[in-house]
Parts: sequence; structure tokens; C-alpha cells
Amino acid sequence: ERSTNQPCHNKTIGESSKRLIPFMSSRSVTFSRGRKPTMMSNKMPKMPNVLLALSLHCLLLHQFVSSFHLPPNKSFFQEQLHHGERRRSPLLHRPNQAVHFNQRTHQTTTVRRSSVEEDPEMIEEEDFAYAPKGDRDNFVSEAEQAAQANELAATASTTVELQKELSDSFLQYAMSIIMGRAIPDARDGLKPVHRRILYAMDQLSLSPSSGHRKCARVVGEVLGKFHPHGDLAVYDALVRLAQDFSTNHPLIDGHGNFGSIDADPAAAMRYTECRLTRISQEALLKEIREETVDFAPNFDGNEIEPNVLPAKLPILLLNGASGIAVGMATNIPPHNLNEIMTACNEFVKGRKRGRNVSDKRLFQMVPAPDFPTGASILGTDGAKKLYSTSNGGVIMRAKTEMEKIHNGRKKGGAARNAIVVTELPYQVNKAALLEKIAALVNDKKLEGISDLRDESDREGIRVVIELKRDAVAEIVLNNLFKKTPLQTSFSGNFLALMSSEEGSLNLVPTRFTLRQALDCFLDFRFDTIRKKCRHQLNKVSARAHIVDGLIIALAKVDEVIETVRSSPDQNGAREALQKRLKTSDEQTDAILRLQLGQLTRLNKGKLDDEKADLQSKSAKLGELLEIDNAVYDTMIEEFDELTKKFGTERKSTIEIEQDGDLSEIDLVKNSRSVIVVTRGGYIKRMPLKTFETQRRGTRGMRGTSDGKDNTENEIAHCFTCNDHDTLLMVSQSGVAYGLRGYQVPVGSRIAKGQPIPSVLPIKASDTITAILPVSEFLEDEYIVLATEQGWIKKTPLIAFEKLSSRGLRIASISDNDRLNWCHHCREGDDVLIASSMGMASRFPADSLRPTARSSRGVRSMKLKEGDSLADMNVLRGEDKEYLLVVTAMGQGKRVATSEFVARSRGGVGVIAIKFKNEDDRLTCLRIVHDDDEILVITEKGIMVRQAVANIPSQSRTARGAVLQKLDDADMISSVSLVPEKAYTSETT
Repeated sequence: ERSTNQPCHNKTIGESSKRLIPFMSSRSVTFSRGRKPTMMSNKMPKMPNVLLALSLHCLLLHQFVSSFHLPPNKSFFQEQLHHGERRRSPLLHRPNQAVHFNQRTHQTTTVRRSSVEEDPEMIEEEDFAYAPKGDRDNFVSEAEQAAQANELAATASTTVELQKELSDSFLQYAMSIIMGRAIPDARDGLKPVHRRILYAMDQLSLSPSSGHRKCARVVGEVLGKFHPHGDLAVYDALVRLAQDFSTNHPLIDGHGNFGSIDADPAAAMRYTECRLTRISQEALLKEIREETVDFAPNFDGNEIEPNVLPAKLPILLLNGASGIAVGMATNIPPHNLNEIMTACNEFVKGRKRGRNVSDKRLFQMVPAPDFPTGASILGTDGAKKLYSTSNGGVIMRAKTEMEKIHNGRKKGGAARNAIVVTELPYQVNKAALLEKIAALVNDKKLEGISDLRDESDREGIRVVIELKRDAVAEIVLNNLFKKTPLQTSFSGNFLALMSSEEGSLNLVPTRFTLRQALDCFLDFRFDTIRKKCRHQLNKVSARAHIVDGLIIALAKVDEVIETVRSSPDQNGAREALQKRLKTSDEQTDAILRLQLGQLTRLNKGKLDDEKADLQSKSAKLGELLEIDNAVYDTMIEEFDELTKKFGTERKSTIEIEQDGDLSEIDLVKNSRSVIVVTRGGYIKRMPLKTFETQRRGTRGMRGTSDGKDNTENEIAHCFTCNDHDTLLMVSQSGVAYGLRGYQVPVGSRIAKGQPIPSVLPIKASDTITAILPVSEFLEDEYIVLATEQGWIKKTPLIAFEKLSSRGLRIASISDNDRLNWCHHCREGDDVLIASSMGMASRFPADSLRPTARSSRGVRSMKLKEGDSLADMNVLRGEDKEYLLVVTAMGQGKRVATSEFVARSRGGVGVIAIKFKNEDDRLTCLRIVHDDDEILVITEKGIMVRQAVANIPSQSRTARGAVLQKLDDADMISSVSLVPEKAYTSETT
């Protein structure tokens, strides 16, 4: 290109080679493996070595790429690869040869180098040929191959075409990388280096019960016997097998520093130690000595190594794999053992019945990968595409929590919202993530963050992202997901070495689906069990043959003793016994090894029992060799046993997208729950069954964390609902948010809960003052809203049907007022409101004209100086309907609703209760029936669940009875009705 200013790839390789050296007259260039190009004549002008190397590389790559096409699910090496043999280049393993290129003929001539120029270090590590799969007798070592090549070069003037030589050499190099380094075997899921490491550790007896051994000892064993490459490559592969953040099931138990999720390197191999894990011992190496797999000579023919390990588990899917070869790459994500083995069991049962498992059923059993670092997987569409087409992406998102961080050393210091990252996506570097976030904040591309800290320790990951006071947590979190690796995707590519044809031993790189991967493993496991049975049957038959001979000898013990005593030597005794007892060589040797103490009747009984046991084992093994279903039953038993030993719960949670096949609500059970909101802005959900029904007047049980000397834990709202209900959460500023009941974080009775900003995009200065559970949005229902200063309005419920967690303004509120109550009503209902001084007013809801969302409303009742609204409720006009009146000091009663006569709106009202204590005040009003249950909760979180029928029914002016015993400085905060059990269809 430099001499002609024309691209090389538009010409043939012969024409391109002419343009490479147009100024070379009759000179030639010497190429020697491992050396730089040199000129054969000192008179020739110097050619830039870099240009020559790049030009040859371009020609070679062009020839290699144009020499194949990669059809789907089929490798281009399918035609080149043959069982037990590999194509070899004429230049391979020729350290004493050189190639002369002649410009006039455009050909290369191979000549013998002198002994002075020989350099043993010039052979690169890529030049070592991998051991063939043939017998040891037919094996040819590298030294013999090199000697044969040198002999051929010395005895003949060999002419080699440059185009053919470059093409063949690079093709062989590419095939060596693909077959021997980068691509794993689909049967045991291992690359050659991983297989050699595990086999070498097994040879060193580094079992899980043994002590750890220096990694340098293992690396030396692997290098010297099986893997003729660099020690760093072997050690890096060993380190990855021991990292619990890289694989779901580490195959090596490491002792020492084996790296971290911050991409910190492992300590040097002379410091670290290792041994095998239980899963690698039991699932990969346990059957290695039972003739289950084939062995082949190593690189020098002095040792043998297994071609594949007898895997009992599909390690390729469980731990995943990644590798980059020439012209292809693989990237397989890890999966959950329980899910994969469930699918394997289903496939085996389907084979027994002669039926195939449907794709829908397969994707239900294996919905998505399961990464060792946890995090969340968004949707299953990408995983389904990966499983069905061998190519697809899985979106991963970090798991975060919202916390309130107190600034300063004082407990009562100002608190700020903080985003806490507890789990990262797979293969995300935590240190690089922190640098990325810090850079975005410094460049003003990410706003709302005031501090960033890494508080991770051995217990787990904890990255604290502290927010500014005016920042909305959800907006900041969305920006983090968009601009940082907190949300990333795993680009999967299913590629592994598989048999080119069914029953063939010829392995080729093949793209595969999830179904094909499971079938490949199950076929391999089936054959492995058959081989193991055949080996065990041979041992059983050999032992049975020996036992038969011993029984014959014991039956004629006197003749045996006499024959042995009369024989001149051991060989004579052997021949005499064979002639007299008609036994084989093996039986005769066993008889001669008998001791006198074994020639007893008791020993004969033992031999008879052993013979019966051997016959039983032989029958079972013969059944396994003859009947396929017997092998399938054995496979199911093995899978169940391994699942029980090594199965774990899924680490990566799956978040179903709204536009997916299944909505999130379809996966949630419609249970009854208790929602608690504290004055400090925390919210949590508890199962209703946590609180059993108690008698009136009992102390109750704690329903939140200890609120002593801490106003943050005081209860602001407590109500019950079904998990499928929509919660209309109204703030004091007149903004409503929509949230499903199951979307509220679950917490224990004594837990503090989660900050509301982690659930809703609410500002830190705003507070949730009213929450209304809605099971169904009906056109004939309305929402009645009331403020602390007595303003009230009515809005159609259907207007809030599409309300989301983003929020929507529903009322105009003055600066000194708060929107505190929200109820739904129908036409013909009455509104009952009460003040904290014990007055109550009832008026028809029809007197309220429906208004728009942004209106302020009208006056509800006249309030005395210092008085304010305490509660609001809606009367349905049903029979046996009572008004439950509860005070702050725990007094309560039922009053018939008929005692409250409906009057015009805006009046002073009538007495609803008289107080025993002057400091007492009215807290709650609830419309109840005799068969209802209520949940009474105090500001310190003490809850009592009791039946309404146990509460006395009294007049309006009565003082009530004790509903709940209160601790000092504690008061009733809220009363909630227990909802009826939902009978809707539930999908779990």
C-alpha cells in the first residue's frame, strides 16, 4: 500500500505480495520463526520491519476471513476438523529452518539453518501441538515431529507457496486457540486449562478434607505435566475458579487473597493456597478412575490426561464461561442450580415418557440467569431471546435501599436521605463505579448528591450515596441507573465445543440454545453412567469369578492342601491345581494366596453370601446396561441428591416489566396486610396474621420500633388493606400518589420501616397525611377530602384511576393548612366530621358539589378557638351501623349513628364524647358493625387487634370504656378496620 497507494484487499494474494517489495530486484528476505526479518544481501536498501509485518498480517487476515462462512448453529471448522488428527503446517516445529522469498519467482524455499544460528528460545508457546486422541503407541512427540521436518528439509529442496503456507499456518493457529484454549467443552463446561488444573489437584490429593497446598505447587504441576504455556495464565485461571463473585459454585477453595470485586489482583502464587471444593470433588472428579472418560497423552507423551471430566452437573450453565478466540467468542451467564436441575429432571422424565418439554415450560423453570453478585434482572425478554437464539442481552440493575442519614454526632441532628447500594450487577468494578459517579458529580452531569462513601466490608457491599436536602431520591436514582454501571446489560453468546453429529466424537465450536445445552449434558451423563456400569460390571464379574474358584477350593480343601504340599514349587502347584480343579489362572492365583485361617466353614459361608451379593449387583448393572429407563431413574436420583447438597436460593431477583407477558400483580398473592406510617417518614407493611385477636383492655403488642424519646417512630397512620389494593397517598401539600399495597416494603413488627422517599418521589419537606385504600375505581363513587382547618371538597374517584407514583395535585392548600383526610363516598351517603374537643357534625354528601382536582373546597363546620378537625368519616346508612369514638388516652365507645342527625353543612355540631380527663382529646372516628374487627395502635407502636362486639355501646354523652392500657406518655394514634379476606384468584 505504501508503494502503490492502493488497498491490498482488492487484489489477489499473489498480486499483493508483488506490491509488498517492488524494489527488491533479485534479492530475497529470510523469515525465521521467532526472529525479525533480515536481508540476504548487504547491498539491498533497508525495508521498515513494521511495514513488512503489518502487510503480511493484513494479507493473512484477509485470506483467513475470506476462507470461511459461519452459518447459524454450525461452525466453519466442521469440514476441516477430523477425529484424532489436526492439520499441521510444514513450518511448524522447525527451529533450524528458514524461508527464502524470491521476487523473480514469487516463491519461498525452505533451507537448513546452521548450528550457530540455532536458538531454542525462538519457538513461541503457540507452536506446541496438543496431544491427539489416539493411543500412546501412535503418539508422536514434538521433538520427533521437529526432527522429521528437519530431515525432510535437509534431504530435499522443498518449495512452498507463500499464500498456502500463510493460510495453513494461521488456520492451524486459529484452530489451536479455539479447540485448546478459549472455547469450553459443553459436556463438562471447562476449558482445557481449567480441566488440567482440577485433574492435577486431584492427582495431588488436594481433596476438600485435606489441607491447603501452595498455589505455586499446583501451577508447577500443571505446567510440567499438562499445560505447556505461561505460569501466569494458569494461575489466573486458578484464581477465577476460587472467586465466589465470579462463579456461583467455586470449584477451588482458596486460602488467602484471591482478588476482590474492586478488580484488585490476587496475591502472588507463592503466598496463596488452595484445595478442591466439595462440588468439584463430587460432581466432576469422583468417577474419574472408573473408566468413564477417555484419556490422551500429554504434550510430550510422558503423561496422560482426560479429554473431558465425568461431570454430574451442567457446569457450563451453572458457572458460565467467557472466552475470545479467533473469529468467534463465547459469553455464557451463570444460572441457579435448583432451576437448572429442575429442568434436567423434567427433560429426563420427558425422555422416559417419549415427550418433549415445551419452550414455555422450559422458560418457566429457567426464567433468567442467576448472577453470583445478586442484583436485579429487568424482565425476561432478553433471557428468552438468549435461550432460544443463542444470542441476547440481559439487563441487570443494582439493588438499592433508602435510608435516613443523621449528620453530626448528636442523635437529634438533621437527617438526609441516602441511597444505599447493597448489590452490584455482575462483573461491575465497584472502585471504577465510584470513580464514575464522582466524575459525573464533579462535572455537574449528576445533581442532587452531596456525599459518596464506600462502607463495604466482609459482610457485603454498602455504597452510601448521600443526597442533598432538596433532591428527589427517585430522580437521582434514575439518573444513576442511566449514566452509571448501576444498570448494565450482560451480552450473552452461547458458543461451545459440541459433537458435529449425534454419537460422533468430533468436537466443533457450535452455537447452541438452552435446550441443546441441556440435551448435550444429559446425553453425556447417560453415556457416562453406562461406562461406569460397564466398568463396575467387569469388576463384579472378575470378583465373582474369583469367588467361584475359592468356593471350589474350599469344597476340596484336603485335595488342595495335598496338591500344594506335593508340588516342588509354586509354578508346579499352580499347574497341578489347574489340572485337578479345572480353574483359571486368576482363580488358581487366588487359591494359592489363601491362608490356613481362611479354610474354615465360616469363611465358606461368607463366600456364599458374597457370591449372592455379587450376583445381585451384576443383575442391577446388567439392567442399567440394557434398559434406558433404568439409567434415567438413576439420573433423577443423582440430580435430586446433588440439588439437596449444593442447591441455593436465587440471588438475582427478577423484576417483571409491565409490558411483559406477566404483570407484576399476577405474581403477588392478594393477602391482607397492615400498613404503618410513622411521623419520621418511614413506611412498612406487615402481614395481618402477625396480630392475633385480643381482649379489650389488654396492653397489646409492639407494631414498630421503640419510640421512646424519639418522635420519628411515633405512628402517624395505620390501616389495613389487601395487597392488590391501590393506595391513594395524599401529602399535606395536596399532592396524591398511587401505589399498590404489595409495593410497600415488608418489615417486621419491631422494624423501623423504609423511608417514604424510597417508595415515592416526595420532597423531604412534604409529609404523607392521608392514605386511602381503593380496591376498585367505580364511576358512581367520589373522594371526599378535608383539611385541618375545616375545608372540604368532593372529586370523582374515576379521576384517580391512572394515578401513578409520580404524583398528581388534587387540592389547593393554604400555607397554614394541611390536607389530612381522604375518604370515598357514594350518592346518598352522609359525611360525619369531628373536632378534637369532642364535637361532631353530620351532613349529606350530596350537599358537596363535585369539583375539579385543583379547587380548594368549602367550609365543613364551625370550629371554636383553638379547636381543629380530628377525624372525618362517611356514613352509608346501613342497619346496625355504629360510630366508634376513640380518645387519645385510650377511652372508646360505640354510638348508634342514628343519634347523629343530619343537618346542614357548616354548623357547630353536637357532643360526640365527654372526657374523663381535661387533657384528653378526640382522636379517631370509625364506622363499624358488630362483626368487624379493629386494630388500635399507639404513637409508640403498640397494637391491639380486637372485636368490635367487645366494645360497649353507649350514648353520645357517655365517657366510654378503656380500649387499651397505655404506657406513660403514650397515646392512641390511629384505629384501622381489618378488611375482609379477599377471595379473588391468586397467582403465586
